[in-house]
Amino acid sequence: MPGHFEPLPGGGAAVALDDVEISIIRSLAVQLLELIGPGPAEDAPADPLAELFAEGPSEPPADPVLKRLFPDAYSDPEAAPGPQEAEEQKAHSAEFRRYTENDLRAGKRDNALAVIHSLDALTPVDEAGAVLKLSHEESQQWLGALNDLRLAIGSRLEIADEDDTELLYRLPDEDPRKPMVMAYLWLGGLQETLVSTLLP
Repeated sequence: MPGHFEPLPGGGAAVALDDVEISIIRSLAVQLLELIGPGPAEDAPADPLAELFAEGPSEPPADPVLKRLFPDAYSDPEAAPGPQEAEEQKAHSAEFRRYTENDLRAGKRDNALAVIHSLDALTPVDEAGAVLKLSHEESQQWLGALNDLRLAIGSRLEIADEDDTELLYRLPDEDPRKPMVMAYLWLGGLQETLVSTLLP
């Protein structure tokens, strides 16, 4: 089980994590929360109807990581639309973003918080670390958070495709990006094994 998720009888997944791994994942999840931003103010009145019709931003985020986490719905980076088609895509994307981004942010925030809470609830087995056991629902939240963390790190590393990932394996140890690359690859391994536990 060390370093990868394994299925639990009856559903869910488990992974053995040492103290350093727990600290890294928790720190990255906290950073992701800070990047996504706070949710609605806690002292705001809870009005489900108002929340349903609350409008989000219509412009894409300026931060490249947030752009990767919340991409435009109607844009194709491969295509070269004409001016009129580009304007239409921009208008459709703005409309879609206005009504979906708040919910997307809330979902990503919930996933990151679920990771933090499950790590905080761990009881160390010994000095080496602990075994994290997740229900099926928690596994889904972890999967979402791991995906978001990899997208965020990949954006900072300017990874656009599989060729870029291959280059990461050949980075010299003295490259300042090396720790971030190691985290990116390690999270990818966790994500892959967690996906396999969720398959029927």
